[in-house]
Amino acid sequence: MPEPVELPSSRTVPKKERRPSLVWIVPIVAALAGAWVAVTRILAEGPTITIGFRSAEGLEAGKTKVRYNGVDVGTMTAIRLSDDHRGVVATVRMEPKTERLLVTDTRFWVVRPRISGATVSGLGTLVSGAYVRMDIGQARDRQRAFVGLETPPVVMRDVPGRQFVLKASDLGSLESGTPIFYRRLHVGEITSYELDPDGASLTVKAFVLAPYDRYVTSATRFWHASGLDVSMSASGFSVQTQSLMSILIGGIAFETPGGEAALSPAEENASFLLHRDRAEAFRAPERNPLEVRLVFKQSVRGLAPGAPVEFRGIQVGQVVEVGAEVDAKTLEISVPVKIHLEGARYGVRFTDVDPSEDPDAIRRRLWDSLIAHGVRAQLRSGSLLTGALFVAFDVFPDAAPAGIDWAAEPLEFPTVPGALEGLEASLASIVRKLDQLPLKAIGDDVTKVLVQLNQTLASARGALDDAGELVAPSSPLATELSTTLQEVTRAARAIRVLGDYLERHPEALLRGKSGEAP
Repeated sequence: MPEPVELPSSRTVPKKERRPSLVWIVPIVAALAGAWVAVTRILAEGPTITIGFRSAEGLEAGKTKVRYNGVDVGTMTAIRLSDDHRGVVATVRMEPKTERLLVTDTRFWVVRPRISGATVSGLGTLVSGAYVRMDIGQARDRQRAFVGLETPPVVMRDVPGRQFVLKASDLGSLESGTPIFYRRLHVGEITSYELDPDGASLTVKAFVLAPYDRYVTSATRFWHASGLDVSMSASGFSVQTQSLMSILIGGIAFETPGGEAALSPAEENASFLLHRDRAEAFRAPERNPLEVRLVFKQSVRGLAPGAPVEFRGIQVGQVVEVGAEVDAKTLEISVPVKIHLEGARYGVRFTDVDPSEDPDAIRRRLWDSLIAHGVRAQLRSGSLLTGALFVAFDVFPDAAPAGIDWAAEPLEFPTVPGALEGLEASLASIVRKLDQLPLKAIGDDVTKVLVQLNQTLASARGALDDAGELVAPSSPLATELSTTLQEVTRAARAIRVLGDYLERHPEALLRGKSGEAP
């Protein structure tokens, strides 16, 4: 039997470890470095926001910067049309750590060269190009989509001061940026204005800088300070204005009456009435005016509501309404004028008044006495240049007797025609008298007199011609006249010689001439 073949025994051999190749180290490190750089860059980048503008004029993706206080805080990366195609949407990559600046009331606008009133801004962009300016809001809610302003705000949010609301009947020459003056100091500006929903007035927002805002109290008066305030007094002409700037672009001034200046400052957004001028602003409000109806039967051209009512040059009221009436029976046209009389509002004061007496009774007694003494209302011209009229109460001794019916509604005071109408009536009376004169007969008589005068002059002319012939050089009368004059000359010469001799020899009157027998 063959011998078994001895086979070699098997054993477990441990697997040899394979180390990674050095070739793969470089790509792995590069990938890790790239990922680190990408993550670092992403973490280092600021937020991305969008800003809507009406136009992309002056803006350029990749170049236009967003600035705050002169520091670049973002770069515009893209510009596209808005979804409604009415504007553009700019994408801006902000700088890191600007998240807290992007709140709901943060504002953006494009800085371009602008001229508004007396304000010139953005001239630097003529060289550097337009940029977007940022004004940080005060809200806490974050936001990433904004709508840019078309015009830059007048006052930044970080400027100390307070805003107030002014109610005006018309805008006048005001606009955003119009200066505000306090004692001729430039202390603020108009920030915005808008027409009220009812269309009857405007709301003007005014910002007063600190520390001048503390002078605005609940009793402060605001008024238009545009143009010149020219007045004439016994001292001459007086011209007042806040500044040259207010003449050119307008302005608003405010002041607090002396007795009320110690009041506490007004609250933010407190409302005030914007008056037409300083005189109106400081005029006391109406309290209990006496409403009176005046009826005129003449032209009231130039008389308007607000015209003064004066008593011998002192204002005691103002015109409220001017209308017209037609009497259905007589078809006569008249012009009723409604006025308010309140002398106390314009500085007229009663003296020695009994506190227990009713003020209305005093006022009635006063007007009864005035009307009884001939006081009447009359229209007078306040300016020859403008033709403006006003109502004047004055004494007319020849006025017809009249009284006041205090039970009538409305109350009516008597009137007299204006001075010009009175002059026209006098001229008309003179013309009527001239029409009554026998002008034709007078003319015939004058003609006859002129004919007779002409005949007399002709006769006188003939007499003068005859006299001229008598005194002609060749006439006999002239010859005789010449001979007579020569004889008179010789006689005068002899008398002169005799007088000289007697002056030298007065004894000749007794003894005769020397050498002659007595």
